[in-house]
Amino acid sequence: MLDRTIEDYISSHIDPENEYLHRLYRATNIQTVHGRMASGHVQGRVLKMLVQMIGPKNVLEVGTFSGYSALCIAEGLRADGRIYTFEINDEMEDFTSSWIEGSPLAEKIIFRIGDANVEAPKLGIMFDMAFIDGDKRTYLKTYETTLGILNDGGYIVADNTLWDGHVVDEEYDGDSQTLGIRRFNDFVAADNRVEKVIIPLRDGLTIIRKK
Repeated sequence: MLDRTIEDYISSHIDPENEYLHRLYRATNIQTVHGRMASGHVQGRVLKMLVQMIGPKNVLEVGTFSGYSALCIAEGLRADGRIYTFEINDEMEDFTSSWIEGSPLAEKIIFRIGDANVEAPKLGIMFDMAFIDGDKRTYLKTYETTLGILNDGGYIVADNTLWDGHVVDEEYDGDSQTLGIRRFNDFVAADNRVEKVIIPLRDGLTIIRKK
């Protein structure tokens, strides 16, 4: 959503991307079909700092993709913290697991292939924070699943909630992913169980606090 010049300016005025994440981001863009889906430098630093501010013990991630965001979240975790991350696309398993296992943060990351809406509640864990970045068509379902296993006072961070501006573009009224994001945004806006704010970072980041 931001002008590229502004994005570059921001990148040059925040903590640098470490060498491992830089290599992962490059490999993601070279070796996967949808490399743009990786969180990237600026959003990665935001996720790390949010985790440090919230101080969660257990974090749920829906949509691991290449593992970039999981590694950034793991960076910010306290000593006994863990992130449980689910990726529904089994074609990503070999790529993602190799990068997670090769990281010094591997012990903090529990990576699973499967549908988080089905598998996460089976863990028997209540979470303090969640990062939703999965299938946009099922965002609302994922939100309800996550809210049910989130502690009171816990946070949900939802990615792509401005969806390249398509949420306000009539040209995309028939697009299922755009409609999924709109349904999610409209529902959360009216949900009195939570507090919420949308930040126009990258593709839109909604921060939600369960009351």
